[in-house]
Amino acid sequence: MHDFEGKTVLITGGAGAIGSATARIFHARGANLVLVDLNSEALQTLQATFEANRIAIIAGDVSDPEVIDAAVAAATSRFGSLDVAFSNAGISGEVHAFHEYPLDEWDTIVRVNLRSMFITVKAVSAEMVRAGKGGAIVTMGSSMGGWDVLAGGAGYGSTKHAVVGLTKAAAFDLAKYGIRVNAVCPGVIETTLGVPGMREGADTGQAQSAVQHFARRIPLKRIGQVDDVAEVVAFLASDAARHVNGAAWLIDGGQTLQSFANGPESGEY
Repeated sequence: MHDFEGKTVLITGGAGAIGSATARIFHARGANLVLVDLNSEALQTLQATFEANRIAIIAGDVSDPEVIDAAVAAATSRFGSLDVAFSNAGISGEVHAFHEYPLDEWDTIVRVNLRSMFITVKAVSAEMVRAGKGGAIVTMGSSMGGWDVLAGGAGYGSTKHAVVGLTKAAAFDLAKYGIRVNAVCPGVIETTLGVPGMREGADTGQAQSAVQHFARRIPLKRIGQVDDVAEVVAFLASDAARHVNGAAWLIDGGQTLQSFANGPESGEY
């Protein structure tokens, strides 16, 4: 049920940490890949690690409909079908007090996190409807920002809540065509986007300290890994999840179960 032999998977944000991990899992299970990312150099480096006849790359801004249309066209012309899509591209934005949040940054994060999601799901589903074979779409949904309130993260949190709404709307409308749409909602994942202490320029000690800090706050006492997310994406895209539609799956080790009443004591941080 997790075999993707002969199927084609389109992944936006495909050169990033979670996108590339998901690509590797689908590729190992037989899928052809179409990867889309703004970072053309990273895409080319990643492409070299896969079988050349089973991957196509598209470099460009995912909020541009022409870029996504080109990716869909690459899937159908190169591999003959488009069966699965993972709309994964997104940014976190800078931290700003709500009353000082810059409008230009708001517009940027809405463009990348929400507009691009709509463009991708619309284009992909249109091809799936045309082909008449059904399909599976997974979005990078609310993440922790859609369950917790992140200080200074009005843009990020708002767009992530909106993506879950978009996912549910798409799941309802597309079900009659045999197309399932679900969201994955990661907590803190060990990536440069997920852990502030791992941002570019941080030394090894800073990064390890940041990982340990977050791990202590998670009930399972471990920080999430990219494969933790990638495996859930693969499951939701597989026949094993054939009756899962419109779901938003938390992948956070129980992080959002904690509250003021049951969180770790301050001395444990």
